[in-house]
Amino acid sequence: MAISGLVITYNEEKNIGKCIDALFEVCDEVIIVDSLSVDNTVKIAEEKGAKVVSQKFLGDGPQRTHGLPFCKNDWILNLDADEFLDKDSKEFILKGKYLEGNYDAFSFRVKNFLADELIDFSGWYPDHKVRFFNKKTAKPSEAKVHQKIETTNEKKVAVHILHYGWESFEQIIAKKNQYSTWHAQQLFDQGKRVGAMKPVINGLTAFVRCYFFKKGIFNGIDGITIALIQGFFSHMKYAKLLKLQRQEKLLKR
Repeated sequence: MAISGLVITYNEEKNIGKCIDALFEVCDEVIIVDSLSVDNTVKIAEEKGAKVVSQKFLGDGPQRTHGLPFCKNDWILNLDADEFLDKDSKEFILKGKYLEGNYDAFSFRVKNFLADELIDFSGWYPDHKVRFFNKKTAKPSEAKVHQKIETTNEKKVAVHILHYGWESFEQIIAKKNQYSTWHAQQLFDQGKRVGAMKPVINGLTAFVRCYFFKKGIFNGIDGITIALIQGFFSHMKYAKLLKLQRQEKLLKR
């Protein structure tokens, strides 16, 4: 069956060419929903044969949903620009194994890399994501941060996506900081309210889980660094939510 590749982008000139080439190995079309990039993302995408739809960023879930009507096929492979199918996931798709059974979405395992180093500790592996689904019965949620595919019949399969998301710890910290801000705002908009100890409790819990229970302790300086980052930004998400709550109280006064 024909498959549509769907990617949301913003300033991804470094990755988008390789991403599109890889998608065309299993897809017969590639749709790019671009958030008004100011680099060469759009030019490269069009030269590679992708169709580009320009749309100011609506949030993670809504941006992906915006691209669905432009996809002519029911089956959607929705990767990020820095994600690629591993050999086993290519085989899974090309051999039509996804047509076995009545499943409308598939959750793949994600291998996360820091530069060229696989981070398979601190809860980063196996990290499951639904990136392959049938748009007739499954779709991205409306969550603006870390959206999930809403599905009626999902299956986890032991095949992999390769995620080259960070070149340095600085990039991890910058992205985590951005996500924690978005996530705090999303929780606030949903009416979530927390007490003063919530950031501390969640931060400590996240660190302990990543460092002791998710094998960070066995991976030297990288293990403790990743665990500290996870703990800190779990703390910051709720610290930022508390700040929004205080601002709300001040406005009411």
